[in-house]
Amino acid sequence: MAKQAVYQVRMDEDIKNQVGQLYKNLGTSFAEAIRIFAVQSIREQGLPFTPTEVRGKSFGALSKFANPALLDQEVETFQTEKKS
Repeated sequence: MAKQAVYQVRMDEDIKNQVGQLYKNLGTSFAEAIRIFAVQSIREQGLPFTPTEVRGKSFGALSKFANPALLDQEVETFQTEKKS
């Protein structure tokens, strides 16, 4: 059996509910959509779609899509994960 890993994501509750319903209507789950996204990203060696919305500032190639209110928490999380 393949190793299993857990990844937590912070997001607006309304967005979470909307996307959950969207994928339920499509006959799958948001969790499965995330797994599909990850595999397709690897195949494409980048984002598997062209982003169309700009949402704030951060650092890195995807900074224009970041939620600035969560940046400090995310940086702390990544620093903690790298040490593990």
